[in-house]
Amino acid sequence: RLHVAGRTLPAARCDPHVAARTTITFRREGAALSTALPERKDVPIEHTWDTASVFESDAAWEKAVEEATAKLPELARFKGRLGEGPAVLADWFDLVDELYGLIGKISTYAMLRFTVDTSDQQAAAINDRSRALMAQFGAAAAFAEPELLAVGTDRLMQWADEEPRLAVYRHYFDRLAKKAPHVRSAEVEELLSLVQDPFRTASSVHGVISDADLTFKPAVDSQGNEHVVAHGTIGSLLASTDRELRRTAWENYADAYIALKNGLANALAAGVKQNVFMARARRYGSALEAAVSAGHIPVEVFHNLIETYRKHLPVWHRYWRVRRRALGYDKLYVYDARAALTAREPEIPYEQAVEWIAEGMRPLGDEYVEVLRRGCLEERWVDRYPNKGKRAGAFSGGSYDTHPFILMNYADNLSSLSTLAHELGHSMHSYYTRKHQPRIYSRYGIFLAEVASNFNQALVRAHLFEKNADRDFQIALIEEAMGNFHRYFFIMPTLARFELAIHQRAEKGQPLTADIMTGLLADLFAEGYGDEVEMDRERVGITWAQFPTHLYLNFYVYQYATGISGAHALARRVLDGEPGAAEAYLEFLKAGGSDYPLEILKRAGVDLASPQPVEETFAVLEGYVERLERLVEAE
Repeated sequence: RLHVAGRTLPAARCDPHVAARTTITFRREGAALSTALPERKDVPIEHTWDTASVFESDAAWEKAVEEATAKLPELARFKGRLGEGPAVLADWFDLVDELYGLIGKISTYAMLRFTVDTSDQQAAAINDRSRALMAQFGAAAAFAEPELLAVGTDRLMQWADEEPRLAVYRHYFDRLAKKAPHVRSAEVEELLSLVQDPFRTASSVHGVISDADLTFKPAVDSQGNEHVVAHGTIGSLLASTDRELRRTAWENYADAYIALKNGLANALAAGVKQNVFMARARRYGSALEAAVSAGHIPVEVFHNLIETYRKHLPVWHRYWRVRRRALGYDKLYVYDARAALTAREPEIPYEQAVEWIAEGMRPLGDEYVEVLRRGCLEERWVDRYPNKGKRAGAFSGGSYDTHPFILMNYADNLSSLSTLAHELGHSMHSYYTRKHQPRIYSRYGIFLAEVASNFNQALVRAHLFEKNADRDFQIALIEEAMGNFHRYFFIMPTLARFELAIHQRAEKGQPLTADIMTGLLADLFAEGYGDEVEMDRERVGITWAQFPTHLYLNFYVYQYATGISGAHALARRVLDGEPGAAEAYLEFLKAGGSDYPLEILKRAGVDLASPQPVEETFAVLEGYVERLERLVEAE
């Protein structure tokens, strides 16, 4: 992400009545879980996101790039003049706002083109040019914050009273004052902006290798049938009831990364050292301090999370025991962590998922539900299914002047339904923020974003528990919930601890080799698995290589765990029918980045400065474990 004058430029993130059906379709045990992935050109257009809603074509995008490039030199005429008076400053913000909007669309289009086929060389070129343009914008505007700090907060606030166009910037001026000790001279700020583009090389290399260049040996099931292993299929393979299929999928997926571990480790080490460099350049005490301070989050929030997580590791150990008994195994291996506990896995087509999600979000009102449904089924917000070269996982992206976009690798199961609900939480957050906030406050940061996404999952899950009493469906739904908690309340806190360890090593000048990183992460996972899970240390430890986006974002991952904690605290208020809870939540969505994150959350009804929401969410997790125990024992 690139920060310019208080903004954060985007990172490069049917039948309406189908839900009336109440019959649950289950996937037949042993049915094929994966087939050969289609080429991008063969994906039906109705299953893809609508890039033409941003720019009609690459040629139209090119014209916008030329327009933005031609406009960039206009920024220079304000250099040395921002202190002349409120009218000049307002003109500056108007120009930045215009450019920010145009470059935001340019970046969004490039992201849409590239992430669905990372082997497409034209799309890769577009993406590279977009990043270069963002870096040029940042460098051209780098003089602004040092000049504004020279004007002084008191005078800026006075000007905000005098000039109506500046009134909206009062919170920005306050934020700027708080980070004043870490803003450098105009020359240094320009240099720090210019290095952002080359600094992305490490993460780009890691990402391209992972998404476009890695090839995985096919998994082989107990009948000798081969199954495609890819980013878009690995989740379904690891949820199979066929243990041999899970084992070979897990091993082959890990082995592809192990084969390239030294190059990938060098890339990650470079990313970590860049974070340390930036922290020192801005006079922070550590990379952790620099990362959390950028979001106006106290360092204690990070440490509270880690301490609370470690305190409750016995909950995870209990879950592994329950899972082993449910599967009937003497030993549980890591590749068993997501194995389906019922052979009758619910099969949920995309359109059905949308409607069940819409039903679950009904407590937030008709507008929320209708916008969500229209985006998924009519306006093509979602790029639905896997194809060759498509980026792994899922995300929500877009810019202030576009509707939200969601990348999915939908697989007709509960996990995919939950992921779609999650990303729709992000998208609806963006929708309401952009509708109610000016552009400068349209970016709200990951700390708030993960609350919105996990809130959706909590509400939809509660709805499905009530809607479907079938025992197999209930078990599958608990497994979906535990899968989500496994990622957000097990994998992510573990990666956060790993991230702290490797940054501290870099800060001390200690080496970061592939074997060192693999050993560090294996030790941390061993704590989480305890004596309940058999570990292959190298294949477990290489997990760091499988996160080519997250670990380059400088202490990003801990916010998944704080997010799920805040989400469950707020969802409980809505589900309990507390007066005004739904309205307060919608106000949270509308607030965007117009205040400090902890303050916005406090108004919605949760205090993440306290470990209490994390404690409460571990209680939710333990409740799922107990519920699973009862269902398993009742068989």
